[in-house]
Amino acid sequence: MASIPLKTKAVPASFLGQWSMFFRQFVKHPGMIGSVIPSSPALVSSMLDQVDWQRTRLFVEYGPGVGTFTRPVLERMHPDAKLLAIDLNLDFVAWLEAQIDDPRLRVVHGSAADVRRFISEAGHQQADYILSGIPFSTLPDGVGELICAETQRALRPGGEFLVYQYSAFVRRLLTGQFNDIAERVEWRNIPPCRTFRAMKTVSLAQAA
Repeated sequence: MASIPLKTKAVPASFLGQWSMFFRQFVKHPGMIGSVIPSSPALVSSMLDQVDWQRTRLFVEYGPGVGTFTRPVLERMHPDAKLLAIDLNLDFVAWLEAQIDDPRLRVVHGSAADVRRFISEAGHQQADYILSGIPFSTLPDGVGELICAETQRALRPGGEFLVYQYSAFVRRLLTGQFNDIAERVEWRNIPPCRTFRAMKTVSLAQAA
């Protein structure tokens, strides 16, 4: 589905307004949101400091919610780069469209499993980075595997899948698609959060 056009842009919401929206959606769809508390600034920085912003031209975010990562990504991005945000929650899609007025941002309603189609519709072939906070442990059987497989295909060689989770469940899914995976724990978050950095490597046969 294409992004939802809104004719007017609202004044950016306060922190209380963002948290209220986030909490309402957590109560409404607990399986779609990893935690009742939005990610901390420390977690945001630890994830985004890994990105080579000068070389990034397409950044994809799964499950942007109220924009906890979306805004910092836009602050760091090159003026010519694009941010594609994909969310299954139509309320979050409408919220982001209304709250963030930046021509580099494209918000779409749909599944992360369709990432390659959304990238193509946005006029790109592959992404440099894909960021995800969707709770893989609560997804229906087979959906997590499909998202990881499609993500691997959607990344350019050398591109990275950045994942933050509150369990180690996703490690097995990443191992099935990526050879180069780094894992750490960000303790400056409530609750402490596991972070994964999975790189799409190029085999010798492909490089030849």
